[in-house]
Amino acid sequence: MARDHGFHPVRVTRIIQETADTRTFVLDAPFSYRAGQFLTFRVCGTLRSYSMSSSPDTDSELMTTVKRVPDGLVSNWMHDHLAPGDLVEATRPAGVFCLREVIFGPALSELAGRYPGRLEVRHHLDVRNGLVTGDQVREFIAGDRDGDFYICGPPPFMDLTERALLSCGANPGQIFVERFESVPGAPAGQEQEGTVAIVLAGQRHTVPQHAGETLLESARRAGLSPPFSCEAGNCATCIARVTEGEAKMRVNNALDDDEVAEGWVLTCQGEPVTPQVTVVYED
Repeated sequence: MARDHGFHPVRVTRIIQETADTRTFVLDAPFSYRAGQFLTFRVCGTLRSYSMSSSPDTDSELMTTVKRVPDGLVSNWMHDHLAPGDLVEATRPAGVFCLREVIFGPALSELAGRYPGRLEVRHHLDVRNGLVTGDQVREFIAGDRDGDFYICGPPPFMDLTERALLSCGANPGQIFVERFESVPGAPAGQEQEGTVAIVLAGQRHTVPQHAGETLLESARRAGLSPPFSCEAGNCATCIARVTEGEAKMRVNNALDDDEVAEGWVLTCQGEPVTPQVTVVYED
């Protein structure tokens, strides 16, 4: 089942002046959404994504807050021209930067309950509590410096945790860190065997594959102007469907597993992994 990635008219019902350069736009939008998702607006011939500043758990209205940015085309237009009653084009809410149940949460809770004297589980959610600090790591281990320490996570978190452990007397031999390193690919722009076919507005265009090049970059090299916005794998504006071959995404913060299984790909992040790839943009 494909999600609707088209643009829809959304009415501004109220505008709240938060600060001198920040306004909250209250929208009459018949969309369901989750806290942490965003809308992509189409104004001034371009696209911008703004996160919701409301939560469906606590607010009856959908809101997005926009700060005026010097020389910002869209933010300045929204501040200067949008008024209550106006319509603006926006996509349905997208994004997966949303708080969900902790991975293996029930299993961990069951183990902690079964072995209360041997296992204690503490959850630190960055979205609620901010990033972990060195002081928090040192407080966490307290007097348990004789134990072994196993660290896995984002590189900055692992580096901070390892430094904090060493600073409070942990032996390097007690610290075990699992790191995943990317394997360098071929130099970008180097032609490789295979082709990329792009179907946009019903027209098919084919170009040779270039190593390290995304599907979006291949489309641009073919002289096309497909939709895109953030180019960071966050907004899904560039979404298209792979109908032949396979492409692997470097980053995916916008599509769920079902959509990926159906062939949808963020073209700004997708690289071909088969000799022939065909990608189709929705009309």
